[in-house]
Amino acid sequence: MVCNGDYCEIERKDKQDYPTIRNLDGCYFRVERDGKWLNICFSDMTEQERGKVMAGKGIPWFMSLAGHLADTLHAFGDAFGIYGRDE
Repeated sequence: MVCNGDYCEIERKDKQDYPTIRNLDGCYFRVERDGKWLNICFSDMTEQERGKVMAGKGIPWFMSLAGHLADTLHAFGDAFGIYGRDE
């Protein structure tokens, strides 16, 4: 792991080993991949990319993101009849 004052990055063995692009959550951010700037959905980012996007953000920003992600998860559950296990 490499850290600077703003964020930490996990070193990846293969720089081109990116998550599958699914565009599920609707929260897009500009991310540089292989020298090109792309609009990438938050859930399709690597851990490093998410760390860069989140660096320096305040509590209201995180609350907004968490609320949007929660709404998106709930919508998927409604659309596909998905329920968690009762334990």
